[in-house]
Amino acid sequence: MSHETEGAPGGEFIEVVGANTHNLRNVSVTIPKNRIVAFTGVSGSGKTSLAIDTIHAEAQLRYLNGISPFFRQFISPKDRPQVDRIAGLGVTLAVDQRRLNRSPRSTLGSITGLNDFLGLLFARMPALGPEAVEFPELRGLTSAYFDRYSMEGRCKRCAGLGYVVTPAEDRIVTRPDLPLRAGAGEWFERANSGEYLALPALAERYGADLDRPWRELPEAFRHAVLHGTGDEAVSYKIVSKQKKSGTETVIERSVPLKGALFEVSRLYEAAGSDSSKENYARFMRRQDCEDCAGSGFGDVPRTLKVAGLTYPEIVQMPIEDLRDWVATVDATLTPMQREVAVNLLPDLGRRVRLMVELGLGHLRVTRSAPSMSGGELQRARVTAQLNMDLTGIIFVLDEPSAGLHPADKHPLREILHALRDAGNTVLLVEHDPELIALADWVVDLGPGAGREGGTLVASVPTAELSDNPRSLTGAYLAGRGPRVRRERRYDAAAAPRLGLVGIDVHNVRLDRVDIPLNSLTCITGVSGSGKSSLLHEALGASLAATLRGERPEAVASVEGAAAVGWVTVVNQDPIGRTPRSNPATYTKAFDLIRKLYAATPQAKSLGYGAGSFSFNSPGGRCEACQGYGRRQVDMHFMPDMWVECDVCEGRRFTPELLAVTYHGKSVDEVLAMTVDEAAEFFPGPAPLAATLRATQQAGLGYLQLGQSGTELSGGEAQRLKLANAILMGSGSGSGSGSRGRGLVILDEPVTGLHPSDVQRMVDAFDTLLAAGNSVVIAEHDLHVAACADWIIDMGPGAGERGGKVVGEGPPATVAAGPGVTARYLRPLMAD
Repeated sequence: MSHETEGAPGGEFIEVVGANTHNLRNVSVTIPKNRIVAFTGVSGSGKTSLAIDTIHAEAQLRYLNGISPFFRQFISPKDRPQVDRIAGLGVTLAVDQRRLNRSPRSTLGSITGLNDFLGLLFARMPALGPEAVEFPELRGLTSAYFDRYSMEGRCKRCAGLGYVVTPAEDRIVTRPDLPLRAGAGEWFERANSGEYLALPALAERYGADLDRPWRELPEAFRHAVLHGTGDEAVSYKIVSKQKKSGTETVIERSVPLKGALFEVSRLYEAAGSDSSKENYARFMRRQDCEDCAGSGFGDVPRTLKVAGLTYPEIVQMPIEDLRDWVATVDATLTPMQREVAVNLLPDLGRRVRLMVELGLGHLRVTRSAPSMSGGELQRARVTAQLNMDLTGIIFVLDEPSAGLHPADKHPLREILHALRDAGNTVLLVEHDPELIALADWVVDLGPGAGREGGTLVASVPTAELSDNPRSLTGAYLAGRGPRVRRERRYDAAAAPRLGLVGIDVHNVRLDRVDIPLNSLTCITGVSGSGKSSLLHEALGASLAATLRGERPEAVASVEGAAAVGWVTVVNQDPIGRTPRSNPATYTKAFDLIRKLYAATPQAKSLGYGAGSFSFNSPGGRCEACQGYGRRQVDMHFMPDMWVECDVCEGRRFTPELLAVTYHGKSVDEVLAMTVDEAAEFFPGPAPLAATLRATQQAGLGYLQLGQSGTELSGGEAQRLKLANAILMGSGSGSGSGSRGRGLVILDEPVTGLHPSDVQRMVDAFDTLLAAGNSVVIAEHDLHVAACADWIIDMGPGAGERGGKVVGEGPPATVAAGPGVTARYLRPLMAD
């Protein structure tokens, strides 16, 4: 039996013929159904392009074609894949890394559907039980009453936020050791503000010397500056100067001053946009709303109970406790309530059990999406899609192992096997050799990345891939693949430290944690142990606030911050949400390239400037498609379609501008180059060469300069940001300046990387360190942790059982200590 017909009962296969999506090059492959099929290959080889952007995208479009045109108009379909034919395709459910919701209003409960189940349960139960006697007006209760962002369910005072924002004296006067107009507070540096112009008159009234530090000024003066003068008027002059004539106009005012606290609050409330509000929010502090005790819910959800608990009490539970509560609810219900609950409790129970199995049991239902790690967010979306009762479904999972500690992978293996055994097909885009090994079949793409990939290396039973000499994945499955290596050149034990004092954020409550500077520090620990909380909020946000002169919220103080000039967080959020964003524009390389074109004699003779070579502004872009290269066609009652622009034929610019060349290449031909090709084509100027070199160092030499940001994986987006961090740390590149030594933070940086690509990422860390910067990462790949200069191991467990430092020190020290991480790290130290 040939491999093309082996592996699926009844000859059931998915047959892909002539796939050319993104970098795929006429790929044809037969995939067995009712099996776990791993899509493998180096980063950028075309795995996601085949599994998600071709197979799943085609299934989604077929589904849309089968529903009512009226409903179809409200759904945004994926781009139509470039493929000749796909046969044997059924219903697919996909979890794609590139579309993770990071909205502040998005929570674990909304992502997984728990909010819907719990809202229905609470809406139906009280109306049937004795509570309805106390609330006769609630017999028409709906689930909207249990949504903190709805008019019915939210707290009236805080509008569902759970907090109120009030002006804070210590955020207005951040440096009391400095004079008021020389750095005591940014608020008073706005020369056009009433408080600033009235300061001399106010100082004269209270006998205050404005050249002295704020803390030494009379208390009455300080109170007037912050709280106003009540009914007492203050006279001061406003001098305005006309730019053209040079004449001055003097306006005298005599009014009571409201004070800085009032003005901050007034301007915050009057701000018409989120960005404007953020401008004033830095002078304010959040406080729990007293009316709802910080829950954000109104009177009804805070009062009505099911099985002895209110809705806010339920959603504040860790998922593990919610699982136990769901198991006991049935025994507390009346017969009438039980008739209603029978349609809700089984599905709710199955969902929370699955979340616990996927390592999310430590999280609360209300945990916000931005505060979750990338791996937690990914597994939350997996929970929303997986249902053990489904059969005949094709599940497409993009690296479900992301963010999982080696100790947490076993439940995921069981879930994948259960899905397959229930009669489903699991298409697994994966880099982890352990998970690939459990697959029944492997579709390996490559052999390289970008233009060097996109071809079918092998489509065979998993055991046979190890013998394929063209497959890098096969080498790692056989244990032949080279592991990451790094020479530890930095004595982290003797390095100056950044001290985080009095940490209190989520489940992390510690007296102190020290981060060695000019070192590679790796935070490890099981999923939910507190790594992301320590990394992002205790370290990243607190250091950033301290550098701005503000008081941090997650820690009492940050010691040693003077040794750090800047901090940046390199995350996996998309670099842009439209086709206009691409690697060239994000790294500012395109700014430099446009200047080179504008400097050519041909461009000068035609009157073209650097702006003319931008597809984002009029001048040289094709106006028919406004520089997109594609045009949106209104299909009326069907979803709009994107088609190649028939005027510029997808080239984005006018023919006249495309006639301008630089060393024989038009600007659209440069955008079609890979970073590696561009690095050879542009040996200078130095800032452009540095930008392209940094992008190569981040492992993205295979990307096209003009590749749409919407096509990049989360790992690729993160590595682009790492390239910018390398530029920032070296003081080179477009628009870079010397900002001193910085601290670069990365959460799970090798997610989305093939084992063969991890070395380049570690080498990029050393590039940052060699320039005097510091790098702190949170990572589950213990091969990377073993290369660090210093490890901070969190645990011992997840949630309330975590949040402690189990061990810290050089890798060998941590490996010799207690804890789950040490058990898995120990064998790697002998390699």
